[in-house]
Amino acid sequence: MSADAGRESLMEPLILIVDDDEALRRSTQFLLASVGLEARSFASAAAFLDAFPDGDPGRPGCLLLDVRMPGMSGLELQRVLVERGFAPPIIVVTGHGDVPMAVAALKAGAHDFVEKPFKEQHLLDTIEAAIRLSRERMTQGAARRGVRERLDRLAKREREVLDRVLAGKANKVIAYELDLSIKTIEVYRASLMAKMAAGSVAELAQMVALLGRDKGKP
Repeated sequence: MSADAGRESLMEPLILIVDDDEALRRSTQFLLASVGLEARSFASAAAFLDAFPDGDPGRPGCLLLDVRMPGMSGLELQRVLVERGFAPPIIVVTGHGDVPMAVAALKAGAHDFVEKPFKEQHLLDTIEAAIRLSRERMTQGAARRGVRERLDRLAKREREVLDRVLAGKANKVIAYELDLSIKTIEVYRASLMAKMAAGSVAELAQMVALLGRDKGKP
């Protein structure tokens, strides 16, 4: 397999199923395979965490999570995964009597819930929506990492100028505050814009906003 093919395979969706009902796991995997979706299933929360200790397979997709299971429940596993920064959306699969639990899971950050017995097309539609969301999150995450890496490459003076540029201060004001010449500020400003690959202050502000920080404090 070539490097490009390997990277492409890593971006193919992976559906994770955690349910103690073996028949349901098998039927769900068969359904997903019939539409070309890869899936891995686990009989318990512990088995899932053994396979993915940090909770994240590093691929777009989603987690189909049963509510009631021996040992760690679905809601307990969800809490663990949220604490670990689990990226793929969680779809809670629940019986009729567990709908209040499913609602609680939604409030805790789950993407959606599907009630057993479910219609196959409804499950597939819910999974497709979750995959789209997962891809969006991964794209945004990669963009944030790129911005952070570029910020980390800035020199101390460039960061000081960046803070003031994002605060809307003119070069002459920045020069006064840093006790430098306007020409020197222009050099630092041009350098930081190049390192950040930003074509304008507005674009620079949008980049820093991706990090979820105040614009003046990247």
